[in-house]
Amino acid sequence: MSSLDPYREANRARWDETVAVHAASEFYGVDRFLAGESTLLPLDLDEVGDVTGKSLLHLQCHFGLDTLSWARMGAEVVGVDFAPSAVETGREIAARAGLNAEFVESELYASPDVLAARLGTFDFVYVNLGALCWLPDVMGWAQVCASFLRDGGTLYVRDVHPTTWCLDDEVPDGELVLRHSYFEQQDPFHWAGDDDYADRSAKFTHRDAYEWNHGIGEIVTAVINSGCSIDFLHEQDWTVYRALPWMVEEERGIFRLPRRDGEVDPRLPLMFSLRATKRVIQHSPSALPSR
Repeated sequence: MSSLDPYREANRARWDETVAVHAASEFYGVDRFLAGESTLLPLDLDEVGDVTGKSLLHLQCHFGLDTLSWARMGAEVVGVDFAPSAVETGREIAARAGLNAEFVESELYASPDVLAARLGTFDFVYVNLGALCWLPDVMGWAQVCASFLRDGGTLYVRDVHPTTWCLDDEVPDGELVLRHSYFEQQDPFHWAGDDDYADRSAKFTHRDAYEWNHGIGEIVTAVINSGCSIDFLHEQDWTVYRALPWMVEEERGIFRLPRRDGEVDPRLPLMFSLRATKRVIQHSPSALPSR
């Protein structure tokens, strides 16, 4: 699946237009990053571990603040995104920050053909929030991730929980109503408008976007079938953006469902993190050619 269908072509046009809005927004905080602030969560740093001197590929990197934050942690980084303006902006910010990083323009499913022969494999493949919903085929995504990993390399994913993605964000405050499919469907959910999580006042020329959900079981199975072993799957009852209008920001950048009588009720998984290791293939002596 290397060519863009009309759905993903529309998504690319929309994301290409959002880059300038996001790069100027307080939400992303480019100035804070240039002043030395990392965009990585403590959760990422704890669960990914030490990347010093390691190679790290960030797929669907947008304009690369997280990519460059890993560079500050000592990794040799490559960021990949399908929006031309995202790649250009990532390069500009890297130059301003004095960080070594490579940014490559490629659609996700085409990236092995674009990158593999030139860059080889990596110690880490990193995928973070807001990535999987833009992809129609989670099995194909996992195969791409695994293709970039060296034997024993680490895949780390932190993304919106599929349960969160199911919820209707247009119902009265406090109501949890299922609106979208939990499982992967062939046809995407279509939305159109100017609403943007980083800047509510933004106005866009490209207003259409298309998304797919993927259940946790589908994601885990896809990773296993790609040749990786699951190290852990964690589910968090918080997320880093206001997924529902009435969610509460308990501390900067940490959003939860409102508390009732001192407790979060009900508690739902809002985000998940998964780490997996690419399996090393052991060839048995009987499989070796005889002399």
